[in-house]
Amino acid sequence: MIQIADFECLLYEVQNHVAQITLNRPERRNALNPRAYAEVEAAFKHANADPEVRCVIVTGSDPAFCSGEDVKEMMTGETPKTPRPVRVRFEPTPAAMAAIDCEKPVIAAVNGSAVGWGMELALYADIRIASEKAVFAELFIKRGLICDVGGLWKLPSIVGPAKAAELLFTGDPINAVEAERIGLVTETVPHADLMPRAKAMAARIAANPPLALRYMKQGLRRTTNGDPREVGSWAIEIIYRLFETEDHREGVKSFLEKRPAIFTGR
Repeated sequence: MIQIADFECLLYEVQNHVAQITLNRPERRNALNPRAYAEVEAAFKHANADPEVRCVIVTGSDPAFCSGEDVKEMMTGETPKTPRPVRVRFEPTPAAMAAIDCEKPVIAAVNGSAVGWGMELALYADIRIASEKAVFAELFIKRGLICDVGGLWKLPSIVGPAKAAELLFTGDPINAVEAERIGLVTETVPHADLMPRAKAMAARIAANPPLALRYMKQGLRRTTNGDPREVGSWAIEIIYRLFETEDHREGVKSFLEKRPAIFTGR
């Protein structure tokens, strides 16, 4: 397990019972490589295990919240590409499950683009507050893939099945105003007010009794249909199948070449 002192891709601090996890690869718009995924997992697990933490804020270093997976780094060889193992059993994304399993209330302070797995990360939070600069998109379909457990398990319960289907099937982006209109975020604020607003809400939450907060969150989860681990395992199995398709390769290639993709269904 990566320790907090070893973090390279995010910042972690605790103040007044509130842990703040800040994705910190601004030169990559906080895109996630394997190291960053591992650090997100470690940060949520640490916050969950720390008795001093009563609420968690997750955000990104400007100009983005998280622009998803670092496709350019993984596909252009800037870091060694990890071979995809032959799996007998498919497990949900560890970083996703660490965020979902966090027993402390989680606030996503979305300061910019939250696309691909960045939108998934925002969905794992209990409350989302958006800067006026925020943009959301489930881009997976445009890369010939499906989304992670956030889009499949959480998004329909937040915006409704039909709106979730529209966002997932099209991959089209929406701005902060539209995100608030459909209930994806609780409020949209001026960019400079985002962190003060998120910290003020976290302080109000953290002032409440920790045990009651934990059980309140457990109670809310009981109203959500389905098992996130079952959904997550299925999603990862399908994603691994789609990784081998021509459409996925075309989706990535067209992104890197900055041109429209031409999909063939193969």
